[in-house]
Amino acid sequence: MSSYKIANRLASPEAVGIDGNKFVNGRKRHILVDTLGLLLIAVVTAANLDDRKGATMLLEKINQIRDRFPRLSTIWVDRGYSGKAFILAILHTFYWCLQVVVPPVGQKGFVVQQKRWVVERTFAWFSRFRRLTREYELLPETSEAFFYVGMIQILLKRLA
Repeated sequence: MSSYKIANRLASPEAVGIDGNKFVNGRKRHILVDTLGLLLIAVVTAANLDDRKGATMLLEKINQIRDRFPRLSTIWVDRGYSGKAFILAILHTFYWCLQVVVPPVGQKGFVVQQKRWVVERTFAWFSRFRRLTREYELLPETSEAFFYVGMIQILLKRLA
């Protein structure tokens, strides 16, 4: 699970926000992928929403269709989703274990973290689609729909 911020000046005021960390006025995209990088679920929120709140929304959404993913037990997340209280709340609410992926101790510079790289690779796949490179949509639900359309196109290319 990871999030990605993108600018959007066209959307309605309640659907966008300014992320104080990266100074992005727009939206934040949260996705959950499987171990192959295939999209399971996506949620688009205002950029000023905390990663943990976005993750909670994402997990509530996937909890509604939980029977489709019976083997889902562990979710790897980046450090934006860390915190004992949050991890325990997810464990007690949804019965899923969150594992925070951290870089090796003492490592300097860029290091590929294999578990985290899967979701970043999925964001890279989505960057090939014009409708997903920028936030053109007025409603966040429309943006979420284009994630699924993009993943359908990726899977169809793999079949051909």
